[in-house]
Amino acid sequence: MGRVSKVLVLEDVVETARWLAERIRSALGAEVSVTLSHTLAAAHRMADQDTYDLYLVDLGLPDGDGVDFIRNLDPARTGANIVVTTIYDDDDHVFRALRAGAHGYLLKDQSNCVLEAALQGLESDLPALSPDIARRMMDFFSRPYAPVEPCDLTPREREVLVLIAGGLSVLDAAKRLTISVHTVRGYVKDIYRKLGISSRAEASLKAVRMGLIHQS
Repeated sequence: MGRVSKVLVLEDVVETARWLAERIRSALGAEVSVTLSHTLAAAHRMADQDTYDLYLVDLGLPDGDGVDFIRNLDPARTGANIVVTTIYDDDDHVFRALRAGAHGYLLKDQSNCVLEAALQGLESDLPALSPDIARRMMDFFSRPYAPVEPCDLTPREREVLVLIAGGLSVLDAAKRLTISVHTVRGYVKDIYRKLGISSRAEASLKAVRMGLIHQS
């Protein structure tokens, strides 16, 4: 990634946003420019108006989901690094954010020195992962592979599974397929029942094992 000079922090709690800004400057240098955004709408405007080397993104926001912001960024074009900073440490949140395009995942309840060390590693192209998240990922992908038994998903249900497993919300999936949100919810319910699953993380893993999407 190289030297970080401009950072956008998307965090709705003002005190937490300021704390993150302090950690950034302590880790990457006092001269780093840090812009704070407390809503998803404001972050979209800022990202449209300027470019940043690093984005720290909270997931639970008053006006939406941080994953939607991550999905709309284009790190391949800008070279920016996107790191989630959140309290959520479950598989569903972790893998949905990473699949949407996040490069790292940091928990906000860790010490200042652990967070700063993770941020410093970004300039050496090291992934910013909290220790607990790194262990969770290792555990997840080291689980024994078990071929999925044949299931009776319809072609439309397979389409919905691919979109949901890829990180799209029910609303976005409905827009992509030009059908109603109610109809997509019905498909998701049927998919979960047929596959014996109950979360997006499980849906993503099932889709990979069914050969519908490729594991990144």
